[in-house]
Amino acid sequence: MAGSNETVYIKADRDVEVSNPDVTLGDVLTMECSNPHIVPKLNTIKLLKFHHTDNKNQNRVAVSVLKVIECIHKEYPNINVENMGETDFIVTYEEQKDSGGIWHYAKITAVVIISFIGASFSIMAFNNDVDTTKMFAQIYQLLTGKTSDGFTILELTYCIGLIIGILTFFNHFGKKKFTVDPTPMEVEMRLYENDIQTTLIENYSRKEKELDVGSTDHTGRHRS
Repeated sequence: MAGSNETVYIKADRDVEVSNPDVTLGDVLTMECSNPHIVPKLNTIKLLKFHHTDNKNQNRVAVSVLKVIECIHKEYPNINVENMGETDFIVTYEEQKDSGGIWHYAKITAVVIISFIGASFSIMAFNNDVDTTKMFAQIYQLLTGKTSDGFTILELTYCIGLIIGILTFFNHFGKKKFTVDPTPMEVEMRLYENDIQTTLIENYSRKEKELDVGSTDHTGRHRS
């Protein structure tokens, strides 16, 4: 048994994905202790179990860090626990799947085609709305005194500038990034994920389905 002077530091991410329905503390936490024998034992402590793995509505649960501390104190009543991470976090069970093969690449191809068509339509609609062709023709005639044939240096530089502008703004081309900064898409996705996680935790808490101190399973039911 650990001495009363032992302190364990725990840290949990906001959203944790597991592939084993029997979830232990080691699956969802990062832990540190000056006693090297403590952490390996804590890693094996069972936190929860997903019973209906075929039901996607029951494959996610919000967990309070107090439940984690309760599990630790059951094994080591005298140990001190310091939480360095989230006070509430989400555990999601996902079965391990293969890459998907042809179906996976088919979905990627479909997304690429739809995105390309959508982006092309948006650019064409904008150009038609502001009458870019007429504007370029007037500028070309004003500068050169000649009538534009519809494809001049203005249209060419506009196309090149459009491509460079898009690549610069999104800071991304294929797998290559031009700077170490996150892309606008990555920033928006992170904000969206944070909003989703906050909403899920609040909903579980309001419905009293959060796995907290005294609860016996991830439906939020308490011991009698």
